[in-house]
Amino acid sequence: MRAPSRPRAAAALAALASAALLAGCGDGGSDAVSPAPDTASVFVPAADRGAPVLRGDAERLDGRREDLGRYRGRVVLVVNTASRCGNTPQYAALEALHRARRGDGLVVLGFPSNDFGGQEPGGNGEIARFCRLNYGVSFPMFARTAVTGREAHPLFARLADRSAPPDWNFAKYLIDRRGRLAARFDAWIAPDDARVTSAVEELLSEGTGRAPAPGDPA
Repeated sequence: MRAPSRPRAAAALAALASAALLAGCGDGGSDAVSPAPDTASVFVPAADRGAPVLRGDAERLDGRREDLGRYRGRVVLVVNTASRCGNTPQYAALEALHRARRGDGLVVLGFPSNDFGGQEPGGNGEIARFCRLNYGVSFPMFARTAVTGREAHPLFARLADRSAPPDWNFAKYLIDRRGRLAARFDAWIAPDDARVTSAVEELLSEGTGRAPAPGDPA
């Protein structure tokens, strides 16, 4: 069987993402630079999304291996996170979004990473305690993960191939119910930004795939 062709929108997505401005977020100070809105987020129409990216497995913070395919049927927001970044307070908005819309089929998946500025130096236990104590995180969190370069987890390698790698901590990838990449948002765009919430609403309204079943991951 011939491999699916790259969706038409993917080239535009990659071009826009590569134009995004990069900046360190160490202390969130005034030296941080935000990219222009037209390069910071891209939404891919359903007809152009191509093959699923949500497959394979990943390690949770507690060491369990989890099949990422379990989340097919939901709208998934994948985020690479860090505990010592100027963007770290985005955890609060991610948790609020997850709690507000999980009943409608949204799930946030957090992937801590030390790839940017060494801003996630702790082990998995330390990360779990930080997220729980400081932000009450209840959405699924995975073990510290490489998200860029040759060592990138296969999920992030596929996301980069379809769009662009994370630009910094808290880049966001929105995946539809069929497991296909639907949107990408630069790290500087907050989870409660209208560009994110409107894309989430659109995907939830598409209603394709199965509904979450009892016993599905929270």
